Amino acid sequence: VPGLRTTLLHVAILCLHLLLPSLLGENLLCYFSPIQEKEKKSEVIVTECRPEEVCFKAMGRYGNFTALSAMGCVLEDSCRRQSNLRVRGTVYALTYICCDWSYCNSGVTVKPFYFLVPLVVLSTMALTDCGHLLHLFVKQC
Repeated sequence: VPGLRTTLLHVAILCLHLLLPSLLGENLLCYFSPIQEKEKKSEVIVTECRPEEVCFKAMGRYGNFTALSAMGCVLEDSCRRQSNLRVRGTVYALTYICCDWSYCNSGVTVKPFYFLVPLVVLSTMALTDCGHLLHLFVKQC
């Protein structure tokens, strides 16, 4: 099925484009939004972390109420700590949820399996008329 193969090729190229920087050890790309009230929504932008930083998503709590949120880059040491933040006279307990791959602070908490993309592509090709690429590795279907 030529259309399916073209689609799979485009998906594989897109996955490589998104995953390759983190595989090569380049700086992380993370989503950024400043500390703000949790209910407020602002435009989320992408930022590049320094080499020693990881992505984070932070929550500021006042008692049992989560009132603040933020996203961006932070030193890995901050991930294991809780800090106090004073905003307009109120002290919030700020905790960080950190992750170490690009775009990981979007809210998704599952670490990507880099081997899964080629496996899915090859499996799909195997199910569709024994794709030509697969014939290089396997003589028969």
